[in-house]
Amino acid sequence: MRGNDGVDEMSLLTPDTQVCLWTLQHPEPASLATYTANGGYEALKKILAEKTPAEDIIAQVKTSALRGRGGAGFPTGLKWSFMPRNFPGDKYVVCNTDEGEPGTFKDRDIVRCNPHQLIEGMIIAGYTLGAKAGYNYIHGEIYEEYQSWERALEEARAAGFLGKNLLGSGWDFDLHAHHGYGAYICGEETALLESIEGKKGQPRFKPPFPASYGLYGKPTTINNTETLASIPWIMRHGGQAFLELGKPNNGGSKIFSISGHVNKPGNYEIPLGTPFADLLEMAGGVRTGHTLKAVIPGGSSAPVLTAETMMACTMDFDSIAKAGSMLGSGAVIVMDDSVCMVKALERLSYFYFEESCGQCTPCREGTGWLYRIIHRIEHGQGRPEDLDELLRIGKNIGGNTICALGEAAVGPVASFVKHFRKEFEYHIENKRCMVGS
Repeated sequence: MRGNDGVDEMSLLTPDTQVCLWTLQHPEPASLATYTANGGYEALKKILAEKTPAEDIIAQVKTSALRGRGGAGFPTGLKWSFMPRNFPGDKYVVCNTDEGEPGTFKDRDIVRCNPHQLIEGMIIAGYTLGAKAGYNYIHGEIYEEYQSWERALEEARAAGFLGKNLLGSGWDFDLHAHHGYGAYICGEETALLESIEGKKGQPRFKPPFPASYGLYGKPTTINNTETLASIPWIMRHGGQAFLELGKPNNGGSKIFSISGHVNKPGNYEIPLGTPFADLLEMAGGVRTGHTLKAVIPGGSSAPVLTAETMMACTMDFDSIAKAGSMLGSGAVIVMDDSVCMVKALERLSYFYFEESCGQCTPCREGTGWLYRIIHRIEHGQGRPEDLDELLRIGKNIGGNTICALGEAAVGPVASFVKHFRKEFEYHIENKRCMVGS
């Protein structure tokens, strides 16, 4: 089945066990009627009717081994437990749909085609955390999805799932949308909060962390879109059932956005722990007539892996980390033997140079320095000492910035040079590309 962007969405899961993309099988995937006809909002109704203790909900989420689907992979149940539920004042739930990581396009499909599951997940999170309001921060370059979300909110309010006295429970909760402006830095959770407050989207110093000082200075829990959309399934089927979809410490299914040199790029929802070879086969394999050269397994900030290493991996947080990279957002960028790794790194480095907010000197100056050296190598002006200089600059950036953007810029540089150093050396020595020579 194809989405509006013309890419394929498929799953190895059955309709009953597919967590987030199941609505794509229906003619009106985003409608309230489709969602409620297939068990939508039943988990919420049961929680409100039975006044389920928050501790019980958090326990189910912990059992599920649901880890953050936005990049860091932090255990969701543990994150929820940080919220001071007895805080005598406002608390907030925030959904991070600022999907700006190159190669990542999964969350927009959830917002466009299954918004009510995300809404239900946010409501359940709000109930559990003692919040009365939530915000969905939506990337500024996906306006169609923003409109889909607003329509779904209107349907949910009209049906009594949002607003005052939800379903007669005596509890008030409402959701709002905030449209970003396409800045990558606003995917960092505290920069996102600053943006919602109407300020420049720049990361905050931590501590304090959002759980104690978040939106408008109040306790706030921030989760990724796919993370929150998984909550209704967990509450309907149980945390153990979700865990068993995946593997220990890696519960559930995961949507992988696979792009690059494959025959069928798109979003594929598969159980965590699925071999990479199976995912690659679902995507139609490497572009016809070429062989696999390298893979970035978790979005552009994830270290690149060689074909041999990647083919031995399973698609889960622990396997990819053991291989020397990270699962990240689940954006799998496939590169075949036609790719010049110097040129590819030049493009990635330019992105991080342009998207640095400029708040930290090591990131503001360092990302530009990295890009200019790689640009020089790509255009036949590289020097033998440049490769060691790139690694030295990277070490000076890593761990010395307010947020992780600097480290995100360093990860590709260090891994490209490590795994494909000969290709960089050829560029420097011969003033031209090794590929095709």
